[in-house]
Amino acid sequence: MSKSTSIISLFLIFLGITLPAAEPNWPQWRGPNRDGISTESGLLKSWPEGGPKLEWSNKGLGSGFASVAIHEGQIFTMGNRKDGQFLIALSLADGSEQWATKVSGAENNGSRSTPTVDGNLVFTLSSSGDLICCETKSGKEVWKKNFARDFGGKMMSGWGYCESPLVDGEHLICTPGSNSAAMAALNKLTGDVVWKCETPNLGRSGKDGAGYSSIVISEACGIRQYVQLLGRGVIGVSAADGKFLWNYNRIANGTANIPTPIIRDEFVFCSTGYQTGAALLKLVKDGSGVKAEEVYFHNGNTLQNHHGGMLLVGDYLYGGHGHNNGLPVCVKFSTGEIMWGPERGPGTGSAAVVYADGRLYFRYQNGVMALIEASPKGLNLLGTFNIPEARQPSWQHHVVAGGKLYLREQDHLHCYRLTQ
Repeated sequence: MSKSTSIISLFLIFLGITLPAAEPNWPQWRGPNRDGISTESGLLKSWPEGGPKLEWSNKGLGSGFASVAIHEGQIFTMGNRKDGQFLIALSLADGSEQWATKVSGAENNGSRSTPTVDGNLVFTLSSSGDLICCETKSGKEVWKKNFARDFGGKMMSGWGYCESPLVDGEHLICTPGSNSAAMAALNKLTGDVVWKCETPNLGRSGKDGAGYSSIVISEACGIRQYVQLLGRGVIGVSAADGKFLWNYNRIANGTANIPTPIIRDEFVFCSTGYQTGAALLKLVKDGSGVKAEEVYFHNGNTLQNHHGGMLLVGDYLYGGHGHNNGLPVCVKFSTGEIMWGPERGPGTGSAAVVYADGRLYFRYQNGVMALIEASPKGLNLLGTFNIPEARQPSWQHHVVAGGKLYLREQDHLHCYRLTQ
């Protein structure tokens, strides 16, 4: 904010005039930059007993673990209903349903993909690999692909596709998971294939197929590249032409590789559960290509994130440690030094985490929501409450946007006010 804008804002406040809040924008998985970081400010520094004020609740979304995306007055999510798996649009004002478009038949494991919004289009993926593009205002289908039929795709294990597709410029980037199309770029307007990435042998650890992660972007070594966690570990793919660049197999396990990698400059942080561990990689030039060098590796007893994700805030990583656990922990990003934790938090089971305004928002598998200070000095708990209608496993990732906290709980969506 400029100095002149600040003066005007103070003058308006003096006159009792409140400026309108910024339009909430959380258009995809883990927010605008896919890192779980919200740029909100002026939020509650601690919570009263019982938690922040509940603004509204809605039900009828169906079952599943999809999170929500927010864009231009609409909320988008996925849900399993009686007659199929649906992409659903809701009103941001009160959560009322605007439209629902059937993407696939009903799936036993429920919805998992968080929709991605780009302008007047929204993209999502069903558990069975149906990739769809719809109009945001009407829900009308624009185009559709299927990972198995169109790319020979497959998952590393049997819980269904979980990826949230990435829009990058004119392309939609996705992960079918086959050897001939581990990753693919499509024309976002038509669904036509732009390129497919063929992968070599990626190592012995893990299993062939897509993992349960989502793609992030790196500019390391001056090469724009897509970083993804597959069934055989982390890979990097050239954004320009889909050329395979590098891989790191040590982080792979044979059950489920889940957390989305964290990118900063030339570094990639990755972790998986099932007693596997966590690693920091440095991407360096290798002739005309790129290779990944291991900076440090922690085994599963020291640091592992199951599926709640981790955050990079300043020089420190925060998240939940442990398989089927979300024990709060703080780690120095560059060295791997454990600053504090893992500690027993207020909830149990795995924990999803989002950062906003100096605070960590932990959502536990048993339905406990917690506010924790983001500080390398120690665990400072600033409030808790129980999510209404929560039933285990309460795994849906939450969103902080527009001064509100959005909590999907299977069939329900709850909206909490985070300002005074």
